[in-house]
Amino acid sequence: MSTPTSTPHLPGEYATALESIRAAKARPELVITEIPAPAQLAPFSIALAADVRPARHGDDSDLGTGRFILLYDPDEPEAWGGPFRIVCFAQAPLETDIGLDPFLADVAWSWLVDALDARHAKYTAASGTATKIISTGFGELAAQGDGAQIELRASWSPLETDIAAHVEGWGELLCMLAGLPPTGEGVSLLSARRTPRG
Repeated sequence: MSTPTSTPHLPGEYATALESIRAAKARPELVITEIPAPAQLAPFSIALAADVRPARHGDDSDLGTGRFILLYDPDEPEAWGGPFRIVCFAQAPLETDIGLDPFLADVAWSWLVDALDARHAKYTAASGTATKIISTGFGELAAQGDGAQIELRASWSPLETDIAAHVEGWGELLCMLAGLPPTGEGVSLLSARRTPRG
């Protein structure tokens, strides 16, 4: 993971949170970098982008992508229940038959909760949406055939300044959506099969 640029005069608990993000352990299948954070959401924020890279050189791999934003407001907005709020996004292509699974959205949400709980992340006020997208190409895109995608958007309020477990849980979710096996026990995959489009 690239190291966020340090800025002087940061509030103490936010500076601690930044250090913990720098110390988070990313799965080797992930490439994580810092990106510009949205300035209008909170007085302080940091954003990360992640992409899943192919497991083996030369193999076809459907990639997943995601974003992780940590917001900090010392005034503790009432809706957050504390000074921190995490907003994340994870997306990956799927085989069409998996995309049609009626339980897919529930499973995707449970993967996030399980990944956070397995790392003992402390949080409250979790919310989110899981969206299944089924698409069919027409005209010049007809050769692509049918495709499917899962997209999870979530937010929660961490109850600790050590954010590493939250970053690692988000990374685990992204890898699982992309069809990679989980690193923790007690979590099952729908399928690791992927069909490249185009």
